[in-house]
Amino acid sequence: MGTVDDNSGPELAAWDVATRIGREASRFTTPLDARTRHRLEVDFDEATARAEELVEVATGLRSTAGRARGLVVDRAGWVEANVGSLRRLLALAGRAIAESDPRGRGALSPAARVAAGVEIGLQLTWMSSKVLGQYDLMPFDGDDAAGFVYYVGPNVVALERRHGFAPREFRLWIALHEVTHRLQFTGVPWMREYFLGLVERGMSLGVPDAHQLLESLRRAAVEFWEGRNPLAEVGLVGLLASPDQLTTLREAQALMSLLEGHGEFVMARAGEGEVAGATRFASVLAARRASAKGVAKLVQQALGLEAKLHQYSAGRQFVEAVETEAGARLFARVWESPEMLPTMEEIGAPGRWVTRAGGVSAPSS
Repeated sequence: MGTVDDNSGPELAAWDVATRIGREASRFTTPLDARTRHRLEVDFDEATARAEELVEVATGLRSTAGRARGLVVDRAGWVEANVGSLRRLLALAGRAIAESDPRGRGALSPAARVAAGVEIGLQLTWMSSKVLGQYDLMPFDGDDAAGFVYYVGPNVVALERRHGFAPREFRLWIALHEVTHRLQFTGVPWMREYFLGLVERGMSLGVPDAHQLLESLRRAAVEFWEGRNPLAEVGLVGLLASPDQLTTLREAQALMSLLEGHGEFVMARAGEGEVAGATRFASVLAARRASAKGVAKLVQQALGLEAKLHQYSAGRQFVEAVETEAGARLFARVWESPEMLPTMEEIGAPGRWVTRAGGVSAPSS
């Protein structure tokens, strides 16, 4: 079985086009002056190292891939880093399409690659104006296996100035969340391969045929008719997925709900006594996430970002409920093996997971 890190498959997109779009769009963003950028780099060096210490104590996880490294980038740099990660992550998809029914091979034509490059570039450019920090799961070949923790400097500074945040506190607070994600993938021995395996499984199922696409659209029409928005839960990718791919997608959603919720939970716990403004930071960012309207809201739904926002809430509630009912020691069993990960149903009903994990849960009401 191939691995996602193998880049020998056909390319799915004109990646240079995607990168160029990000660079061109960044010309409309006022660059940071040298002094502000230097201060950011110094602060995030310190914040990343301190966050790692705090998160290790709070979670008991220890990285097997060296110490954390922070990297301050501008929006174009964030787009370029994510283009590289997507290129490596989607290498398997190129092979799956090339080996599938000939009807799917048109996706690999030069025109299709350019179109995909434009779409990816525009999506990443839009997202680059929203992101504050990110752990890079797919580092470039030759990089330290730990990857980087990225911080999008212009976005961080803009929020600090707009809301009067204390910079060093806010930067540590951001670092706590991203370093938690890094430890989830480098401190849990099987996590990275499990996640990439989900990607590989989804891609290896191939491109949905015309019948599957029509069935997906029929399901979407029923959802809309019943007053629900299917894009809000799984995004456009989930809407067009085959039944088998949708099953894999829901497994990935359960995993990401756990990881995002755990990141939120640990950010609050590890920051106690260190980040006095944490409550205000969280309130402002929650309002920022919920403020999208009109076209921006549709873009979030199409990209699956609304589902991601739900993951923060549902996952954190799961972690809090398990620790309240059964304690931190039982919760730590989620890191034992993939079999101990909660399902989406268990994310919504934590007591079921507690019982399965060997704890004692209160009866469901």
